[in-house]
Amino acid sequence: MALKLTPKSEIDRRVSRFQEKITEQLLDGAIILLNSDLFYFTGTVQNAFLFVPASGEPVLAIKKSLQRGKNESPLKHIVPFGSPKEIPSILGAFGYTKFEKIGWELDVLPVNLYQRYQKIFPKAEFIDISPTIKTIRAIKSPYEIELIRDSASVIGKAHLAVPSFLREGMLEIELAALFEAEMRKRGYSGCCKMRSFNQDLFLGNTCSGYSATAPSFLDGPIGGTGVSVTHPHGAGWKKISRNEAVYIDYTCVVNGYTSDQTRIFCIGELSSRMVKAFEAALFIESEIIKAIKPGTPAEEPYLLAMKLAEEMGLKDNFMGYQEDKVKFIGHGIGLEVDELPIFAKGLKTPILPGMTFALEPKFIFAEGAIGIENSFVMTEHGPDYLSMTPNVITYIK
Repeated sequence: MALKLTPKSEIDRRVSRFQEKITEQLLDGAIILLNSDLFYFTGTVQNAFLFVPASGEPVLAIKKSLQRGKNESPLKHIVPFGSPKEIPSILGAFGYTKFEKIGWELDVLPVNLYQRYQKIFPKAEFIDISPTIKTIRAIKSPYEIELIRDSASVIGKAHLAVPSFLREGMLEIELAALFEAEMRKRGYSGCCKMRSFNQDLFLGNTCSGYSATAPSFLDGPIGGTGVSVTHPHGAGWKKISRNEAVYIDYTCVVNGYTSDQTRIFCIGELSSRMVKAFEAALFIESEIIKAIKPGTPAEEPYLLAMKLAEEMGLKDNFMGYQEDKVKFIGHGIGLEVDELPIFAKGLKTPILPGMTFALEPKFIFAEGAIGIENSFVMTEHGPDYLSMTPNVITYIK
Protein backbone atom coordinates (compact mmCIF):
# COMPACT_ATOMS: atom_id res chain seq x y z
CA MET A 1 0.00 0.00 0.00
CA ALA A 2 1.46 3.38 -1.01
CA LEU A 3 1.92 6.08 1.61
CA LYS A 4 -0.82 8.71 1.53
CA LEU A 5 0.51 12.19 0.70
CA THR A 6 -1.27 15.39 1.63
CA PRO A 7 -2.61 17.14 -1.50
CA LYS A 8 -0.94 20.41 -2.46
CA SER A 9 -4.31 22.18 -2.37
CA GLU A 10 -4.72 21.16 1.27
CA ILE A 11 -1.26 22.45 2.24
CA ASP A 12 -1.84 25.68 0.32
CA ARG A 13 -5.12 26.23 2.16
CA ARG A 14 -3.50 25.75 5.56
CA VAL A 15 -0.51 27.98 4.81
CA SER A 16 -2.73 30.72 3.37
CA ARG A 17 -4.93 30.72 6.47
CA PHE A 18 -1.85 30.84 8.70
CA GLN A 19 -0.40 33.75 6.76
CA GLU A 20 -3.63 35.69 7.22
CA LYS A 21 -3.26 35.29 10.98
CA ILE A 22 0.45 36.14 10.91
CA THR A 23 -0.40 39.36 9.08
CA GLU A 24 -3.20 40.18 11.54
CA GLN A 25 -0.73 39.83 14.41
CA LEU A 26 1.77 42.13 12.64
CA LEU A 27 4.44 39.43 12.56
CA ASP A 28 7.20 39.14 9.97
CA GLY A 29 6.74 35.39 9.99
CA ALA A 30 6.68 32.28 12.16
CA ILE A 31 9.16 29.45 12.69
CA ILE A 32 7.60 26.02 13.19
CA LEU A 33 9.49 23.18 14.91
CA LEU A 34 6.95 20.76 16.44
CA ASN A 35 6.38 17.64 14.34
CA SER A 36 2.57 17.86 14.48
CA ASP A 37 2.61 21.45 13.23
CA LEU A 38 5.35 20.72 10.70
CA PHE A 39 3.24 17.98 9.20
CA TYR A 40 0.14 20.16 9.15
CA PHE A 41 1.83 22.92 7.16
CA THR A 42 4.26 20.85 5.04
CA GLY A 43 2.91 17.30 4.61
CA THR A 44 6.12 15.72 5.92
CA VAL A 45 7.74 14.99 9.29
CA GLN A 46 11.49 15.47 9.18
CA ASN A 47 14.25 16.95 11.35
CA ALA A 48 13.54 20.42 10.07
CA PHE A 49 12.30 23.94 10.61
CA LEU A 50 9.62 25.73 8.63
CA PHE A 51 9.54 29.48 8.10
CA VAL A 52 6.15 30.84 7.13
CA PRO A 53 6.42 34.52 6.11
CA ALA A 54 3.58 37.01 6.35
CA SER A 55 3.55 36.89 2.55
CA GLY A 56 5.43 34.83 0.03
CA GLU A 57 6.44 31.19 -0.22
CA PRO A 58 7.34 29.26 2.98
CA VAL A 59 10.82 27.81 3.36
CA LEU A 60 11.29 24.28 4.69
CA ALA A 61 14.89 23.60 5.75
CA ILE A 62 15.67 19.94 6.48
CA LYS A 63 18.57 18.37 8.33
CA LYS A 64 17.35 14.79 7.78
CA SER A 65 15.95 13.44 5.52
CA LEU A 66 16.06 16.02 2.74
CA GLN A 67 15.14 13.55 0.02
CA ARG A 68 12.12 12.19 1.86
CA GLY A 69 10.97 15.70 2.64
CA LYS A 70 11.12 16.60 -1.04
CA ASN A 71 9.22 13.43 -1.95
CA GLU A 72 6.43 14.08 0.56
CA SER A 73 5.97 17.85 0.74
CA PRO A 74 4.48 19.95 -2.08
CA LEU A 75 6.19 23.14 -0.83
CA LYS A 76 8.22 25.02 -3.43
CA HIS A 77 11.25 25.93 -1.30
CA ILE A 78 12.82 22.88 0.39
CA VAL A 79 16.51 23.20 1.23
CA PRO A 80 19.15 21.52 3.41
CA PHE A 81 20.57 22.96 6.61
CA GLY A 82 23.10 21.84 9.19
CA SER A 83 22.74 24.17 12.17
CA PRO A 84 20.18 26.64 13.52
CA LYS A 85 22.89 29.30 13.18
CA GLU A 86 22.34 29.06 9.42
CA ILE A 87 18.66 30.06 9.63
CA PRO A 88 19.11 33.82 8.96
CA SER A 89 21.34 33.21 5.94
CA ILE A 90 19.05 30.49 4.57
CA LEU A 91 16.04 32.76 4.82
CA GLY A 92 18.04 35.72 3.50
CA ALA A 93 18.71 33.79 0.30
CA PHE A 94 14.96 33.88 -0.34
CA GLY A 95 14.69 37.59 0.44
CA TYR A 96 13.47 37.22 4.02
CA THR A 97 15.65 39.56 6.07
CA LYS A 98 13.24 41.42 8.36
CA PHE A 99 12.92 39.68 11.73
CA GLU A 100 11.48 42.19 14.17
CA LYS A 101 8.58 40.02 15.37
CA ILE A 102 8.69 36.23 14.94
CA GLY A 103 6.03 33.71 15.96
CA TRP A 104 7.09 30.57 17.85
CA GLU A 105 5.32 27.57 19.39
CA LEU A 106 6.06 28.77 22.92
CA ASP A 107 3.69 26.24 24.49
CA VAL A 108 6.11 23.44 23.57
CA LEU A 109 9.50 25.07 22.83
CA PRO A 110 12.03 24.12 25.55
CA VAL A 111 13.69 27.03 27.36
CA ASN A 112 17.20 26.06 26.24
CA LEU A 113 16.13 26.14 22.59
CA TYR A 114 14.27 29.39 23.16
CA GLN A 115 17.45 30.94 24.51
CA ARG A 116 19.49 29.56 21.63
CA TYR A 117 17.15 31.09 19.06
CA GLN A 118 17.22 34.40 20.93
CA LYS A 119 20.97 34.51 20.26
CA ILE A 120 20.35 33.78 16.58
CA PHE A 121 17.72 36.56 16.36
CA PRO A 122 18.98 39.01 19.05
CA LYS A 123 16.88 41.96 17.88
CA ALA A 124 13.63 40.06 17.34
CA GLU A 125 10.60 39.97 19.61
CA PHE A 126 9.35 36.40 20.11
CA ILE A 127 5.56 36.02 20.03
CA ASP A 128 3.60 32.91 21.04
CA ILE A 129 1.95 31.69 17.84
CA SER A 130 0.67 28.41 19.35
CA PRO A 131 -2.86 29.68 20.19
CA THR A 132 -3.24 30.72 16.55
CA ILE A 133 -2.06 27.32 15.31
CA LYS A 134 -4.41 25.48 17.66
CA THR A 135 -7.35 27.57 16.49
CA ILE A 136 -6.56 27.00 12.81
CA ARG A 137 -6.07 23.27 13.29
CA ALA A 138 -9.32 22.95 15.28
CA ILE A 139 -11.42 23.52 12.14
CA LYS A 140 -10.98 20.46 9.97
CA SER A 141 -11.35 20.45 6.19
CA PRO A 142 -13.51 17.81 4.46
CA TYR A 143 -10.24 16.05 3.59
CA GLU A 144 -9.24 15.84 7.26
CA ILE A 145 -12.70 14.75 8.37
CA GLU A 146 -12.57 11.82 5.96
CA LEU A 147 -9.19 10.79 7.36
CA ILE A 148 -10.64 10.78 10.88
CA ARG A 149 -13.62 8.81 9.58
CA ASP A 150 -11.19 6.26 8.12
CA SER A 151 -9.43 6.06 11.47
CA ALA A 152 -12.76 5.51 13.26
CA SER A 153 -13.50 2.68 10.84
CA VAL A 154 -10.23 0.97 11.76
CA ILE A 155 -10.82 1.08 15.51
CA GLY A 156 -14.44 0.08 14.97
CA LYS A 157 -13.36 -3.09 13.16
CA ALA A 158 -10.88 -3.84 15.94
CA HIS A 159 -13.60 -3.54 18.59
CA LEU A 160 -15.88 -5.79 16.55
CA ALA A 161 -13.12 -8.42 16.45
CA VAL A 162 -12.72 -8.62 20.25
CA PRO A 163 -15.21 -11.49 20.80
CA SER A 164 -13.06 -13.68 18.54
CA PHE A 165 -10.12 -13.61 20.98
CA LEU A 166 -11.34 -12.44 24.40
CA ARG A 167 -11.37 -15.38 26.80
CA GLU A 168 -11.54 -15.98 30.53
CA GLY A 169 -8.15 -16.16 32.25
CA MET A 170 -6.16 -14.25 29.65
CA LEU A 171 -3.99 -11.37 30.85
CA GLU A 172 -5.02 -7.79 30.21
CA ILE A 173 -1.75 -7.17 28.38
CA GLU A 174 -2.42 -10.18 26.15
CA LEU A 175 -5.85 -8.83 25.24
CA ALA A 176 -4.34 -5.40 24.62
CA ALA A 177 -1.73 -6.88 22.28
CA LEU A 178 -4.34 -8.73 20.24
CA PHE A 179 -6.55 -5.66 20.05
CA GLU A 180 -3.64 -3.47 18.98
CA ALA A 181 -2.72 -6.00 16.29
CA GLU A 182 -6.21 -5.65 14.83
CA MET A 183 -5.59 -1.91 14.41
CA ARG A 184 -1.96 -2.18 13.31
CA LYS A 185 -2.71 -4.53 10.44
CA ARG A 186 -5.31 -2.03 9.21
CA GLY A 187 -2.91 0.92 9.22
CA TYR A 188 -2.59 2.27 12.77
CA SER A 189 0.72 4.17 12.83
CA GLY A 190 1.39 3.18 16.45
CA CYS A 191 2.01 6.72 17.66
CA CYS A 192 -0.59 8.85 19.42
CA LYS A 193 0.51 12.44 20.05
CA MET A 194 -0.44 14.71 22.92
CA ARG A 195 0.61 18.35 23.03
CA SER A 196 0.31 18.52 26.81
CA PHE A 197 3.64 18.30 28.61
CA ASN A 198 4.75 14.97 30.07
CA GLN A 199 1.53 13.03 29.49
CA ASP A 200 3.29 10.17 27.69
CA LEU A 201 0.06 8.72 26.37
CA PHE A 202 0.23 5.11 25.23
CA LEU A 203 -1.98 3.87 22.40
CA GLY A 204 -4.87 3.24 24.74
CA ASN A 205 -6.15 1.45 27.80
CA THR A 206 -7.39 -2.07 28.55
CA CYS A 207 -8.71 -2.72 32.05
CA SER A 208 -10.80 -5.48 33.56
CA GLY A 209 -12.81 -5.31 36.73
CA TYR A 210 -11.12 -3.67 39.70
CA SER A 211 -7.92 -2.80 37.77
CA ALA A 212 -9.81 0.21 36.37
CA THR A 213 -9.66 1.78 39.84
CA ALA A 214 -5.87 1.94 39.78
CA PRO A 215 -4.98 5.67 39.70
CA SER A 216 -2.75 7.15 37.02
CA PHE A 217 -0.91 10.39 36.30
CA LEU A 218 -2.59 10.55 32.89
CA ASP A 219 -5.34 13.14 32.55
CA GLY A 220 -8.04 10.60 31.84
CA PRO A 221 -10.91 9.15 33.90
CA ILE A 222 -9.52 5.59 34.04
CA GLY A 223 -5.96 4.71 34.94
CA GLY A 224 -5.04 1.03 34.97
CA THR A 225 -1.98 -0.53 36.56
CA GLY A 226 0.21 -0.71 33.48
CA VAL A 227 2.92 -3.35 33.20
CA SER A 228 5.54 -1.46 35.22
CA VAL A 229 5.90 1.50 37.55
CA THR A 230 7.72 3.38 34.78
CA HIS A 231 4.57 3.26 32.64
CA PRO A 232 1.75 3.33 35.22
CA HIS A 233 -1.20 3.31 32.88
CA GLY A 234 -3.27 0.88 30.86
CA ALA A 235 -3.23 -2.89 30.61
CA GLY A 236 -1.44 -4.84 33.31
CA TRP A 237 -0.85 -8.38 34.52
CA LYS A 238 -4.34 -9.01 35.89
CA LYS A 239 -6.23 -12.04 34.59
CA ILE A 240 -9.64 -11.38 33.07
CA SER A 241 -12.50 -12.98 35.00
CA ARG A 242 -16.12 -13.76 34.30
CA ASN A 243 -18.91 -11.31 35.09
CA GLU A 244 -16.71 -8.21 35.10
CA ALA A 245 -16.47 -5.25 32.77
CA VAL A 246 -13.66 -5.41 30.24
CA TYR A 247 -12.96 -1.81 29.30
CA ILE A 248 -11.13 -1.13 26.00
CA ASP A 249 -10.45 2.56 25.34
CA TYR A 250 -8.06 3.36 22.50
CA THR A 251 -7.00 6.05 20.16
CA CYS A 252 -6.48 5.10 16.55
CA VAL A 253 -4.15 7.10 14.31
CA VAL A 254 -4.34 6.41 10.58
CA ASN A 255 -2.53 8.69 8.13
CA GLY A 256 -1.77 10.99 11.04
CA TYR A 257 -5.36 11.61 12.17
CA THR A 258 -6.80 10.41 15.47
CA SER A 259 -10.12 8.89 16.42
CA ASP A 260 -10.96 7.84 19.97
CA GLN A 261 -13.37 5.12 21.05
CA THR A 262 -14.32 3.06 24.11
CA ARG A 263 -16.35 -0.14 24.17
CA ILE A 264 -17.29 -2.52 27.00
CA PHE A 265 -17.15 -6.32 26.92
CA CYS A 266 -18.09 -9.00 29.43
CA ILE A 267 -17.63 -12.74 29.65
CA GLY A 268 -20.87 -13.71 31.36
CA GLU A 269 -23.14 -11.05 32.87
CA LEU A 270 -22.69 -7.66 34.52
CA SER A 271 -24.37 -6.51 37.71
CA SER A 272 -27.51 -4.40 37.45
CA ARG A 273 -25.56 -1.42 38.87
CA MET A 274 -23.02 -1.59 36.06
CA VAL A 275 -25.72 -1.97 33.41
CA LYS A 276 -27.63 1.02 34.77
CA ALA A 277 -24.44 3.09 34.80
CA PHE A 278 -23.81 2.17 31.16
CA GLU A 279 -27.34 3.27 30.27
CA ALA A 280 -26.67 6.51 32.16
CA ALA A 281 -23.53 7.10 30.10
CA LEU A 282 -25.50 6.59 26.89
CA PHE A 283 -28.17 9.01 28.13
CA ILE A 284 -25.59 11.68 28.98
CA GLU A 285 -23.98 11.33 25.56
CA SER A 286 -27.35 11.59 23.79
CA GLU A 287 -28.35 14.68 25.81
CA ILE A 288 -25.05 16.38 25.01
CA ILE A 289 -25.48 15.63 21.31
CA LYS A 290 -28.96 17.14 21.36
CA ALA A 291 -27.74 20.23 23.23
CA ILE A 292 -24.72 21.15 21.10
CA LYS A 293 -25.36 23.67 18.35
CA PRO A 294 -22.89 25.71 16.28
CA GLY A 295 -21.45 28.31 18.63
CA THR A 296 -22.19 26.45 21.86
CA PRO A 297 -19.46 27.29 24.43
CA ALA A 298 -17.23 24.31 25.17
CA GLU A 299 -18.05 24.33 28.89
CA GLU A 300 -21.77 23.70 28.38
CA PRO A 301 -21.52 19.95 27.54
CA TYR A 302 -19.42 19.46 30.68
CA LEU A 303 -21.83 21.38 32.91
CA LEU A 304 -24.76 19.45 31.44
CA ALA A 305 -23.02 16.11 31.99
CA MET A 306 -22.26 16.92 35.62
CA LYS A 307 -25.85 18.03 36.21
CA LEU A 308 -27.25 14.82 34.73
CA ALA A 309 -24.84 12.59 36.65
CA GLU A 310 -25.86 14.30 39.90
CA GLU A 311 -29.56 13.97 39.12
CA MET A 312 -29.10 10.24 38.55
CA GLY A 313 -27.25 9.85 41.85
CA LEU A 314 -23.99 8.94 40.12
CA LYS A 315 -21.93 12.10 40.54
CA ASP A 316 -19.48 10.48 42.98
CA ASN A 317 -18.58 7.81 40.40
CA PHE A 318 -18.49 10.04 37.34
CA MET A 319 -15.29 10.67 35.34
CA GLY A 320 -12.86 9.11 37.79
CA TYR A 321 -12.53 6.96 40.88
CA GLN A 322 -12.75 8.61 44.30
CA GLU A 323 -10.39 11.61 44.42
CA ASP A 324 -8.82 10.88 41.02
CA LYS A 325 -11.45 12.56 38.87
CA VAL A 326 -10.89 14.52 35.69
CA LYS A 327 -12.64 17.82 35.01
CA PHE A 328 -13.69 17.38 31.40
CA ILE A 329 -16.20 15.33 29.42
CA GLY A 330 -14.59 15.48 25.96
CA HIS A 331 -11.72 16.77 23.89
CA GLY A 332 -10.80 17.71 20.36
CA ILE A 333 -9.12 15.16 18.09
CA GLY A 334 -6.95 15.52 15.00
CA LEU A 335 -3.20 15.25 14.59
CA GLU A 336 -3.12 15.26 18.39
CA VAL A 337 -5.55 13.75 20.89
CA ASP A 338 -5.83 16.91 23.00
CA GLU A 339 -6.83 19.50 20.42
CA LEU A 340 -9.50 22.18 20.74
CA PRO A 341 -12.23 22.16 21.88
CA ILE A 342 -11.81 20.89 25.45
CA PHE A 343 -15.18 20.41 27.15
CA ALA A 344 -14.48 21.69 30.66
CA LYS A 345 -15.80 24.30 33.08
CA GLY A 346 -14.66 27.82 32.31
CA LEU A 347 -13.65 27.14 28.71
CA LYS A 348 -15.71 29.32 26.40
CA THR A 349 -14.32 28.14 23.06
CA PRO A 350 -17.29 28.07 20.66
CA ILE A 351 -17.93 24.66 19.12
CA LEU A 352 -17.88 25.41 15.40
CA PRO A 353 -18.64 23.42 12.24
CA GLY A 354 -15.56 21.45 11.21
CA MET A 355 -14.43 20.75 14.77
CA THR A 356 -13.86 17.07 15.54
CA PHE A 357 -14.00 15.75 19.07
CA ALA A 358 -14.55 12.77 21.36
CA LEU A 359 -17.16 12.58 24.11
CA GLU A 360 -16.48 10.12 26.94
CA PRO A 361 -19.02 9.89 29.78
CA LYS A 362 -17.73 7.16 32.09
CA PHE A 363 -18.36 5.77 35.57
CA ILE A 364 -15.93 3.99 37.88
CA PHE A 365 -16.91 1.73 40.76
CA ALA A 366 -14.88 -0.58 42.98
CA GLU A 367 -15.83 -3.46 40.66
CA GLY A 368 -14.77 -1.72 37.45
CA ALA A 369 -15.24 0.99 34.85
CA ILE A 370 -18.07 1.38 32.39
CA GLY A 371 -19.14 3.97 29.86
CA ILE A 372 -18.79 5.00 26.26
CA GLU A 373 -16.60 7.13 24.01
CA ASN A 374 -17.28 8.13 20.44
CA SER A 375 -15.79 10.50 17.89
CA PHE A 376 -17.85 13.25 16.27
CA VAL A 377 -17.67 16.08 13.78
CA MET A 378 -19.60 19.30 14.32
CA THR A 379 -21.77 20.29 11.36
CA GLU A 380 -24.08 23.22 10.66
CA HIS A 381 -26.90 21.10 12.12
CA GLY A 382 -25.13 19.64 15.15
CA PRO A 383 -22.74 16.74 15.89
CA ASP A 384 -22.48 13.78 13.51
CA TYR A 385 -21.04 10.42 14.54
CA LEU A 386 -17.69 9.47 13.08
CA SER A 387 -17.64 6.27 15.15
CA MET A 388 -19.63 3.44 13.64
CA THR A 389 -19.51 0.57 16.17
CA PRO A 390 -22.83 -0.11 18.00
CA ASN A 391 -23.11 1.57 21.42
CA VAL A 392 -23.74 -1.64 23.35
CA ILE A 393 -22.13 -3.90 25.91
CA THR A 394 -20.85 -6.97 24.07
CA TYR A 395 -21.49 -10.14 26.07
CA ILE A 396 -19.50 -13.30 25.48
CA LYS A 397 -20.84 -16.53 26.90
